[in-house]
Amino acid sequence: MANLILVENFVRKIMANESSGHDWFHVQRVCNNAKMLANHEVPVDLEVVLGAAFLHDIPDRKLTTDVDVAYAQTEQILIEAEFSASQRAHVLEIIRGVSYLGAGVETPMHTLEGKLVQDADRLDALGAIGIARCFAYGGKKGRLLYDPNSAPQLHSSADNYFQSEGTSLNHFYEKLLLLQDRMQTVSGKKAAAKRHRYLEDYLNQFLSEWNGQDLPD
Repeated sequence: MANLILVENFVRKIMANESSGHDWFHVQRVCNNAKMLANHEVPVDLEVVLGAAFLHDIPDRKLTTDVDVAYAQTEQILIEAEFSASQRAHVLEIIRGVSYLGAGVETPMHTLEGKLVQDADRLDALGAIGIARCFAYGGKKGRLLYDPNSAPQLHSSADNYFQSEGTSLNHFYEKLLLLQDRMQTVSGKKAAAKRHRYLEDYLNQFLSEWNGQDLPD
């Protein structure tokens, strides 16, 4: 049996002070989302699901300057936590494919475990928390809240997506509002629908306030 506590403690230490919306609590929510979704999608290797959910942001190029070193650290902690060789390979495969890479880039998962982790991660980019994380990340990167003269870009490659310097509100159109249609599990689609509606309502309110349209005549 894999030692998930060891993995959890490893990630908690690394992510404790991350201020971009990819902190330990994000990881914890993704794990909780994954377990919730897994209850409706069986059979599944829950150790693989949780291992990937815990570790999915460790080698994320948004958060590290050396992805290769981060992957080596990720594999090492899986070895120390006594994941089997096949489980380690599966977890690493999920982590390599989990991230959103732009509107024009397909990122399908090929196993149920991968679909669960990807859906769980994307759920945390939706709804009220997704909005908070969007602006936290934008602030970390020094991005404007909104600029009416800056049009959203539907990036056709991962490099274009990661090099983007668009506003935080553009990110709604470039990613957040697109996630509902990219959910891959039945339970994930259901969970995403409510949070997607919240995004739409928030966006309408934001633009209404920006333009002063919510003020009394």
